[in-house]
Amino acid sequence: MQDFLQQTLSGTPPAQRQGSNAHLHWQWHDEGILSLTPVNPSRQALVLSAGIHGNETAPVEILNLLLEPLLSGERPLAVRLLVLLGNPAALRSGKRYQQHDINRLFGGRWQQVSDVPEARRALQLERALENFWRECRDHEIRWHLDLHTAIRGSYHARFGVMPLNTHPWPDDFLHWLAAANLDALVFHRTPGGTFTHFSCEHYDAASCTLELGRALPFGENDLNQFSGVQQALAALLYGEALPAVHETPRHYRVAQQITRHSDDFILHMGPETLNFTAFPQGTLLAEEGDTRYYVQQAREYVLFPNPNVAPGLRAGLMLVEETPQTGALAL
Repeated sequence: MQDFLQQTLSGTPPAQRQGSNAHLHWQWHDEGILSLTPVNPSRQALVLSAGIHGNETAPVEILNLLLEPLLSGERPLAVRLLVLLGNPAALRSGKRYQQHDINRLFGGRWQQVSDVPEARRALQLERALENFWRECRDHEIRWHLDLHTAIRGSYHARFGVMPLNTHPWPDDFLHWLAAANLDALVFHRTPGGTFTHFSCEHYDAASCTLELGRALPFGENDLNQFSGVQQALAALLYGEALPAVHETPRHYRVAQQITRHSDDFILHMGPETLNFTAFPQGTLLAEEGDTRYYVQQAREYVLFPNPNVAPGLRAGLMLVEETPQTGALAL
């Protein structure tokens, strides 16, 4: 198998489900689920996922470009690797999802909507992670990078979203994120149903959701704007030196979440509002019946504003900026 993406999009398994070359052994476990084991021992286990949302194609194309020289035997593999294309059916249709946002269903939350395709896929992905991390329990370094694109434009074209973590983030993980040329990191303070939170909470993996540009169809992405991420991923996979860090990403933490509960919900932001747009204290952000959402800090930045989410889901996050060294607010 030479093209993991095309094989997945075809909807059929490869004629050969496993194989080897001079550097690795590969195994197709199921649709969009591929593991690669290096010939030489490695201290690091890595999960790379993309396509959790079917309209977010740039990360899928980047991931496939990185896999091609590994599967062909042209490049060595330096880590124990699990590659996941999260929602193949949505990728084939070019839609964000079929019936439910799969990135709200991990950690067993799929049981709440167990009759939809995304629930069955979330369970399948959870089991794939469980099997992989169990096989890699002796690996000292365990990372999960989930590659996405944002629905709308952003003042930070490349940023990472960090799940709640009860332990300090490893220095080498934060250094890699900086070397990947990310503009910003957003730190959650509460649990969530995302794929990266599931890895972090249940398997103690250093994990991050990478948001790379804006969602576009296959073939319309300018991958040059993500060259820093691609180079950093290549260094990780092939065992090469990381790119130099030119600037430390700005740090934000989630201050409050805006949740839509009914059709009465009104978000006071237009479709032109970019991610990381700043609002001053006291600004009315959204309302629903008697509930009002206001900016509470001196300045808050919006992330992922979307009034069209299903009831009960997040319609936006409000952030405050922190200085990376101390965690103090940057005012």
